[in-house]
This record gives sequence, C-alpha cells and structure tokens, in this order.
Amino acid sequence: MYAEGWEAGAGAAELAEIARTADRTGFDYIASCDHVGIPRRLADAMSTTWYDPVATLSYLAGITKNVRLMSHVAIVGLRHPLATAKQYATLDHLSGGRLVLGVGAGHVQEEFEALGVDFARRGAVLDEAVDALKAALGPEEYPEFKGERFSFSGLGQRPRPAQLRVPVWVGGSSPAAVRRAAVKGDGWLPQGDPRERLPEQIAKLRRLREEAGVTAPITVGAITEPLYVGRPSWHVGRRTVSGAPEAVAESLRAYGAMGVHQIQVRFRSRSLRELTDQMAAFAAGVAPHLND
Repeated sequence: MYAEGWEAGAGAAELAEIARTADRTGFDYIASCDHVGIPRRLADAMSTTWYDPVATLSYLAGITKNVRLMSHVAIVGLRHPLATAKQYATLDHLSGGRLVLGVGAGHVQEEFEALGVDFARRGAVLDEAVDALKAALGPEEYPEFKGERFSFSGLGQRPRPAQLRVPVWVGGSSPAAVRRAAVKGDGWLPQGDPRERLPEQIAKLRRLREEAGVTAPITVGAITEPLYVGRPSWHVGRRTVSGAPEAVAESLRAYGAMGVHQIQVRFRSRSLRELTDQMAAFAAGVAPHLND
C-alpha cells in the first residue's frame, strides 16, 4: 500500500541512504516490518520482499548514531519469547539503547501454519508473549516467567539491553489490539485509522487503560496521509497533504490536538533522491512548526 514504484529495484544501498538521511536530519526512528513468507495469493498485493527486522535494523544501527530502531511490527507470537528477547536485547545493546519493540498479532495465516503456530489463537499468544518479553528484556541476567504457553527460569542471557526498560509499542486498530495496547503497551501504533476516527479510538484507549488501573503514560502514534513538501509537478494523489512547509505543518498539528504524540510520515517520491530531498525539506521546514 505504501511502496512507490521505484522501490521495486531498491536494495541495501537505498536503505542505507534513507537511514543516514533520517539520522542526519533528526527523525526519531526508522522501522522495519516482520514477515517470514508471503503466500502466492497475497504476493501481488504485498510483494514477497520483506527485510527481516532484526537483521535490517542491526545493519542500519551500524551506520547511524541517533535515530531509534523500531520493529513495526514484530510478529512475536511466531517465535519463543526467549529467542526473540535474545535477538532484540543484542540489537539494543549494540545500538546503545535505541530499540523500540513494536509488536503485533499478524494477519497472514499461512505464515503461522508453516511455523506450527495456531493462527486462531494468535491474540492470546501475543498477550502472553508481551508479558514474557517484558520479563526477558528487563535488567535481570536470569529472567523468569511462567505462563500458560511459555515459561523459563535459570537461563542467563547476556548481553542485556542497554536500556533499563525497552519500550514495547503495540500495533493494530482492532478492538483486541486497542485493548492490548491500553493494558500492556508503552505505546500504541494504530494501523490505518483515518484521522477522523482517531479521537474516538484514543478516547477508548485511555478509558481502557484507566479501567485496568495502568497509570504509566502511553505514547500514542498515528500514520499520516502521504506527504509532499512544496508544490508537486506531478500527480501525487488526492489524499496527499502537500504545499508550503507551514501549510503541511498546520495540517499535521491536528494530530497533536487530538492526543497523538508521534506521527509516522511517508513521502510521495519517484526516486531515492526525491525521497531524501523530501525528508530533508520536512525536517527543515515542517518539523520545527509541529509543536507550535
């Protein structure tokens, strides 16, 4: 849904240039999604090119200094939490504490079947996996957890994460995902909610969190419409927010007014150069006005 035509031929060099641009211009994080394999029935719509998030973010960590590294989202129910924790703890340690662990339930049934995981029970598995991961990614060298599906104790794991507490952001906009984010998440990553639906969803999230007795703050996110900074000379699509930097910023400030703390932005582009130019234009001309 979000890929531009030129990205079909992109590879490691393009990933590196985008990451370096994000790092240099002050973006908060870059993210990589998680798919083990795409069935033929979905290949035309989804493509089969999905870079492994741990390997990709580790590579990009080595060529950046400041930008945070997010899995958006890791389908953690496909793997044992202790194995997942080992991978992401190492990434956090090597990157100097830049990991944001985004998690989600997944939606491709064939992936679950191939790995021997019950697709119908993926929500319950994710609920327990989040609890297990919080234990495994904590400060203890010998983490302990005992649940219905997963349990571990007496197994030391070093290196530990550089962060005392790795933030876990929950992705998804279904009722179950919003509940999971409210009760278990340090952040919420809605998936495809249009801006007019977000106030209702945010109110529900906060109500569920209060009812659960969770008093810690939660970071609320949003995925914006496509953006183009400046006056485009080509058709960028009806829903794209475009125009002068101040006008783009004014449009995006509406997210903050409804209770959103961070936004994911994507730019219409016809080449790598146009994308990185857009990123730089956003950083210089739009971002400084977002909190006005």
